[in-house]
Amino acid sequence: MRKSFIFSMVALSFLLFSTNAFASFPVKKSTNTETSVVMDADTNADSADIAVVGSGKSQLTALLLVIFLGWLGVHRFYLGYIWQGVVQLLTLGGFGIWALIDLIRIITGDLQPKNGPYSKTL
Repeated sequence: MRKSFIFSMVALSFLLFSTNAFASFPVKKSTNTETSVVMDADTNADSADIAVVGSGKSQLTALLLVIFLGWLGVHRFYLGYIWQGVVQLLTLGGFGIWALIDLIRIITGDLQPKNGPYSKTL
């Protein structure tokens, strides 16, 4: 009973957090390559420090995901690392060690989203 419950929870988590969707017919896949430019209102465009924000991901959200669901690898799915998320899901976060390392890397800002830096940091 317990094994089937754990298996069903893992399968459900995988289905909920998987970002890949497949169709049985040809579908044109669109990509969003837009980036936002953030400028300080007090400076002019010539001397402004321009920060490109492309990911739209929050470091706090990634931190909360690794704390509460790190053993499922949900934070890796959130950050865009799908295959690493699948491996963490199958190994229960690398038996907890990989999830702990990811916790430290997210806190220090070393583990960034796949498509750019965090839009909101701690």
